[in-house]
Amino acid sequence: MTQQKDDTRGRFSQANAISWLWRVLSRWPLSRLWRISSSLGPLVYRFSKRERKVTDINLNAVYPTLSVQERKILAHDSLRHSTATMLELGYAWMAEPTQVEASILAVHGREKLDGARAEGRGVIVLAPHFGNWEVLNFWLSSHFPFTAMYEPPKIQALDTVIRHGRERMGASLVPTNPRGVAALLKALKRSEAIGILPDQEPDWGSGVFASFFDRDAYTATLLPKLVARTQARVVTGVALRIPGKGFEIHFLDADERVYSDDDVISATGVNACVEAAIALEPGQYQWEYKRYRKVVQELQKLPDANDYRLY
Repeated sequence: MTQQKDDTRGRFSQANAISWLWRVLSRWPLSRLWRISSSLGPLVYRFSKRERKVTDINLNAVYPTLSVQERKILAHDSLRHSTATMLELGYAWMAEPTQVEASILAVHGREKLDGARAEGRGVIVLAPHFGNWEVLNFWLSSHFPFTAMYEPPKIQALDTVIRHGRERMGASLVPTNPRGVAALLKALKRSEAIGILPDQEPDWGSGVFASFFDRDAYTATLLPKLVARTQARVVTGVALRIPGKGFEIHFLDADERVYSDDDVISATGVNACVEAAIALEPGQYQWEYKRYRKVVQELQKLPDANDYRLY
């Protein structure tokens, strides 16, 4: 019992420290946050073995024609941007809304959302881990009725802080379960916008294997179910970082395959949407995520599993 109390006290202490840091960083200009990220990024690459290894493996897998030096430069750039995203969380969640809005330097493709809503259709925004997706959430919830799924953080004491940050401009967060899916359907039927993470591996049974940079990746099948029941329009949305200055929001037309009622075809279209977003600037994608993890799990069941190396 004493150990449990100590663990709880430790988590609250950690949460308070993180929350305090976010509050401090929220007052700093983006130019300073980028300078810090530029200094910390190389240190992350050098000393954070897990992030470096996964980033290098993913880049080797998806960009085999690049030279070793080109992939190394891209890996450094990716970890620099991932560091910037972490430092900018306080900014996106806690800085004055007028300040965050002013840092959004341009919005490209807004007419795709406005047009769909004018037709009485909802909009599904595929928001990959690119640039600063929390700034994208800020903009979407500032300008549209917006609903997104939310999974509480591992440090439970941070839940209130994160929820407040993501909901402060009017976003509605729903759980990652059937009740949450029902809420997404209702929002789409009201011709509202919803957000989906297209590049996060779902649990077994909630996805299919589909091509992502010419390799199979386990991909969620929630999208075709939502489209089939609501006739919603699909777009890809990202907040591209303009280092030290701000962000540009881009809404891209979805690959037409996302509208297929075949799960594999639709999932392949979803992955193509993520690829198109990455093409805007590959260094702003979060390559340290184990996107091919479930493929590895399946291959490890084979007799020649030791011949396969990825993660």
